[in-house]
Amino acid sequence: MENCLFCKIVKGDIPSTKVYEDELVLAFRDIAPMAPTHILVIPKNHIGSVAEVNAENASVVAHIFTVIPKIAEAEGLVHGYRVVSNCGSDGGQTVHHLHFHILGGKKLSTEMA
Repeated sequence: MENCLFCKIVKGDIPSTKVYEDELVLAFRDIAPMAPTHILVIPKNHIGSVAEVNAENASVVAHIFTVIPKIAEAEGLVHGYRVVSNCGSDGGQTVHHLHFHILGGKKLSTEMA
């Protein structure tokens, strides 16, 4: 997707502070962190949101969920962390490229809205 912010980050057209990368995914620090640790984990191939996960691309989502604990451990999130994915505009999604937020580094509120 040529106008997708995260696709541009994957291509290297927009800089990011990478914390993890492999052939399928990229993880980088959020530029407007909502917790002491706030990392975004994205598939390198464009998937618009959770609503677009299907049988053909579900394996990359499964891979992301094997990567997230490794990133959390490397970041020292030993007491826990939150993983969030917003879906669609009403769900708070502002970049329409599937991404998962890793939030931690402090005791997080149990409030979700």
